[in-house]
Amino acid sequence: MSSESQIIKTVQNVMPAVVSIVVSKKAEDVERELERENPKRLKSGPKIPKENIDSRGFVQVGGGSGSIVDRKGIILTNKHVVNEPFASYSVISSDGEEFPAEILARDPVDDIAILKISPQDKKLPTVTLGNSNAVRLGESVLAFGNALGLFKSTVSRGIISGLGRAISAKENPEGPTEELRGLIQTDAAINPGNSGGPLTNLKGEVIGINAAVIAGAQNIGFAIPVKAAERDLLDIKKYGKIKRPLLGIRYMTVTPKTKELLRVPVDYGALVAKDNPLGIAVAAGGPADKAGIKERDIILEWNKEKVTEGKTIQDFLEDANIGEEVRVKVLRGKAQFETLITLAERK
Repeated sequence: MSSESQIIKTVQNVMPAVVSIVVSKKAEDVERELERENPKRLKSGPKIPKENIDSRGFVQVGGGSGSIVDRKGIILTNKHVVNEPFASYSVISSDGEEFPAEILARDPVDDIAILKISPQDKKLPTVTLGNSNAVRLGESVLAFGNALGLFKSTVSRGIISGLGRAISAKENPEGPTEELRGLIQTDAAINPGNSGGPLTNLKGEVIGINAAVIAGAQNIGFAIPVKAAERDLLDIKKYGKIKRPLLGIRYMTVTPKTKELLRVPVDYGALVAKDNPLGIAVAAGGPADKAGIKERDIILEWNKEKVTEGKTIQDFLEDANIGEEVRVKVLRGKAQFETLITLAERK
């Protein structure tokens, strides 16, 4: 089979399981929010156009993409797609049918969310989850989604441009910065609205969830490896929620470049420090606090492995379990010591 024929076959197999996610809020709530942001706006200007308000009195305020991973109506998407407070969510299937959507879980660390729709007697198409640990640089990939919220059932082709990428991302200019690590980089076009859609190999296996782009760049997009979502799906089936381990600190990763800036004697490790003047470096009563960790300590090793820019505390936590006992080496001032930390469940 030619490469082009393989791509066409893959698109035909995957696209039916790709959905559009619609985020809606009551029109009066949106108007109140707009008025709080700019009190003069609604008094001097027009309100939300009537044609933008549906029969329920709701107006669309956002959207994204997703993929059906289970015939019972389980859908994978990004957390930032379904993070609007006091919103209503619905899913539009590839054949145009709309379903109310329930948010089963939002991952507290990764940009992943799991939704559920009730298809009744409708037989839903599903995607196949692949092995994101097996992807290779230069491998051809396809990105699916609802581009710009306007162009439904869009697919773009590219290659794997990089692996294990780390970026700082914002959902909007006013929003908080989120650290995303271990990402798959691709030059397949990912546009607003594609967020949450699947990134597949040419066999149609999902290897990632489209998540972010670099503003002002060309063909630099990122996807969350699907292995993180598989772990979340297993938790949902087993516990009914996502369970992630908690260390209970804020930290900055020390690198050769930041050593002088942070005024520390080493060029690796995790400096325990608050992220703002009013913040907290060590959560009171948390695992790190119980183990004696204090602000300005530097965690040098995790189970005898160095904490570095290439493998941060977050990376270690990705592979850790709730209740696991971790031995860390700590630098406090000029003295080094080891202590055991028993990881708790993140609430």
